[in-house]
Parts: sequence; structure tokens; C-alpha cells
Amino acid sequence: MINNRSSEQEIPVVIIQGPTAVGKSDLAIQLARHFQTELISADSRQVYKFLDIGTAKPSQEDQEKVKYHLIDIITPDEEYSAGDFARDAHDIIVEQLKKEILPIVVGGTGFYIKSFLEGIFQSPDVPREIRKKLKNAAKEKGSAFLFEKLKKVDPSSAKRANPNDLNRIIRALEVYEFTGKTITQLWKEKPSIKRNYRTLNILISEDREILYDRINERVDKMQDKGLLKELENVLKMGYTQSSPGLNTVGYKELFSYLDGKSSLAQCMEEIKKHTRNYAKRQFTWYRKIDFDLTLRASNINVSEIIDSISEFK
Repeated sequence: MINNRSSEQEIPVVIIQGPTAVGKSDLAIQLARHFQTELISADSRQVYKFLDIGTAKPSQEDQEKVKYHLIDIITPDEEYSAGDFARDAHDIIVEQLKKEILPIVVGGTGFYIKSFLEGIFQSPDVPREIRKKLKNAAKEKGSAFLFEKLKKVDPSSAKRANPNDLNRIIRALEVYEFTGKTITQLWKEKPSIKRNYRTLNILISEDREILYDRINERVDKMQDKGLLKELENVLKMGYTQSSPGLNTVGYKELFSYLDGKSSLAQCMEEIKKHTRNYAKRQFTWYRKIDFDLTLRASNINVSEIIDSISEFK
């Protein structure tokens, strides 16, 4: 068992990362059941309530097998940042240590895990009026307009952002407008809050072609499970395309069908393509990280992983 530790001592944490559809959750559930512990989800889309199919959320059956944290915690119109995740995950880990159980973090949102491990940037509390103004500009002129603006005022943030990631673009711009300084500058001036974690960082990977086939197959299964109906039900609740939870791969592509601009088959192919592109970006991200274990999904020996974790504890 994990002994209780003071804040000055190292906190052991197992982290399981990997690209979308690689099979992280299945492995994590097996490990959690073996070690009689709970899982902390590091997935930026599974935090949303009502969005189950399109986020490939663990099934109700799986969630009954193992307790999950940070799933279904906000509504689709809310935002949840890497800083929020780092704080919430740490609070959960503190409670787990009181119960003398091993914390296991699992997910594919690399920036969440990076913030969790390397510290939280304490960003300024920007007035809502500034964000509202930027959102209105995005509606009138498009996200490309704001991205070009970001490239001019904060090139470093622009390089880290996806041109389609409107929330991140707006966040960088609102900080600049409010403080007159870029996020990059503030990072350098204001130290992050860091935790004293001792980690076993595991990467689950797979050959790209095999993974891409899995992605295509999973999207087909999402369609069969009722992905479109799920989106329609969420829209009936009053959420819209601009809601952060719906402005994401797996949902945003379907609006073209609902608007009568594309066939359902075309939209599903777009979901597959955008998910494969996301996996490609994840591969690029993981190349920059030194993992303690790198395992191929199609050749995993669970017993060996259990032995490695037991030694780590």
C-alpha cells in the first residue's frame, strides 16, 4: 500500500498516455482493478456531461468496475482548462493518499498532463467583457481573423495553438489585452505552482496504420450507437455549436449535415479524418517526452506492467 506522505515528500503517480483509440482505458481498468484503486481521467472532452458517444467515454459498465474521476463534471457550455485539471487532479490524489491507494492518471490530453506534472500557470482574472468582445469578433470575422491577430501580438502562443482552437486563441488574446503582456512573458515572470510527484510515465502506442484502422472502426461504431441522436438531444437542451463541448471533433462535423450542407456519410468521413489528424498531432507531442515505459498496444503483457508498477510503488 501507499503510505501517507507530507506535502514535502514525493507523491507516487502512475500515468498512462497514448493516442486516441489506442486502448488506454482498457489497460487502465485492468490495472486499477488489480491494485484496487481509482482512475483519474485526463481527457479534455470526457469532462462534459451528456457527451458520451462522441467522446468515447468509458461505458457505464466500465465505470461500475472502477471509480473514475473528472468525467461528467461540467456541462457543454462551460470551459475547463489544463490549470483546472492540474488543481482538481492534485486534490483527488491527496484524498487517494489518505485512503492509501495508488493514483493512476489515464488520458490522451497531453497538455493536461504536462500542466499536472510541470506546474500550473496562475493566469490573471480577465474581465468577462474582454472575452465577450473577442467571441463576438470570432462570430463576425471567423477564428482565422483572431489567429492572425494572435500571430502578430504573441507569435510564441500562436505556434503552440491550433488555428481552429478558438478557446485557446481567445485565452491568449484576452490575457494580452488585459495585461499588455503575452502569456509567454507572464510564464517567465510568474513561477508556476509545482507539485512533488514521482511518476511512472507509460506510453501506449501502435503502428499508425493499425491505429488509423481502429479510429475508422470506432467512428463507425459511434454512428451505430446513435452519435447523431446524441447531438440532437444535446441541442434540444439549449446548447449550440459554439458551446465548448460541441465545438470539438466528433460533434462539430455533424452540423454540416444538420444544416443540410453535407450528407451524413460525408460528415462521418470528416470525423474519421479529423480524428486521425488529432492522433498524428499526439504522436508528434509524445516524441518530445521521455517515457519510463513505451508499449505497443497489440503486444501488451499486463503481468509485466503490474510487476513494473509494484516495483515503482
